Amino acid sequence: MRNSKEILIMAENEKTIMLVCAAGMSTSMLVQRMDAAAKKDGITANIFATGASDADNKLAENDVNVLLLGPQVRFMKDQFEKKLADKKIPVDVIDMRAYGMMDGETVLQQAMKLIG
Repeated sequence: MRNSKEILIMAENEKTIMLVCAAGMSTSMLVQRMDAAAKKDGITANIFATGASDADNKLAENDVNVLLLGPQVRFMKDQFEKKLADKKIPVDVIDMRAYGMMDGETVLQQAMKLIG
């Protein structure tokens, strides 16, 4: 059983990773695989996906540490970088091969490197 101090430290260390794709549906399996990889690696993370049309709302509702774009919306990278520059939230495009293979471990590691 964890004490309240341990729980607080875990919450402070939790990373929030937001994935954005065209409709938010194609990344749902990737989120599941990233969650499994995070548990295996002992990483506390809140990983979620959303469609590009709802991304601004999700950014307003969540304290995001990194934003990853699905390859199909890579054209939006500059737009998100400009929006998030003052918040110092890194933005990158998910590697197309890792995305196609639904390689949750590789995408998780990409996100963690961006977070630093």
